[in-house]
Amino acid sequence: MRKDHRPIWMKRLQRRVQRARVRRFLEPQFDAVGPHLDAGHPRYINVHGPNISLGRCATLRAMAAYPLTFTTWVGAERQGRIDMGDYLLISPGTRILASEHVHIGTNTMIAGEVYISDSDWHHVYNRTAEGDAHKPIHIGQNVWLGYGVKVCKGVTIGENTVIGAGSVVTRPIPANVIAAGNPARPVRDLDPDRAIVRRQDLYADPPKVEAEMDQLDAVFLKDNTLLKWLRVSVAPKRED
Repeated sequence: MRKDHRPIWMKRLQRRVQRARVRRFLEPQFDAVGPHLDAGHPRYINVHGPNISLGRCATLRAMAAYPLTFTTWVGAERQGRIDMGDYLLISPGTRILASEHVHIGTNTMIAGEVYISDSDWHHVYNRTAEGDAHKPIHIGQNVWLGYGVKVCKGVTIGENTVIGAGSVVTRPIPANVIAAGNPARPVRDLDPDRAIVRRQDLYADPPKVEAEMDQLDAVFLKDNTLLKWLRVSVAPKRED
């Protein structure tokens, strides 16, 4: 549908049910989860392996065709680890895999279909084993990874840096730059005189943000009725 035809009471009810699903089925899969987790379509968020933690006020978005996946490797010599900070945004289709350690800093935004892996998973000459083809990844605070970015093993990305859509990060990227390309390299410095508004500034008061979003929903859905929703569900028209 082009529009949301749900009555406001129905959307509120569905939101409560979704939060219950998150608390009951999703949060226990992480080793640690901060408060105010906002997970859209939690059944499409996959958590495989131990040592995966998530900070406060994280926003996770997934879809049936674009699930989110967090995976750690467990072997005889070591266990992988994924540490994710506060106020993250992780968009549909993103995959984060750790053979050793992936660290993602507070306020980082990750666009759709981003791939972050600290391992090649197979050695160049022994393709039946990983060997030494793994090195930890460190993504600093307030980083923005554009759509389809690939972050490879051993990479460090400095704080506030933006990685352009489709880039492949194979080497360290400094702080406070915009980088792009394959391999990604800095193309412009950020203006040091301009303040950066971070996600934690938006979520300083999570209940207030939630109340404001509910008020917006009430305005946009005020003319929706149960009968209209039923009609659209069984016999949609072009204008719906």
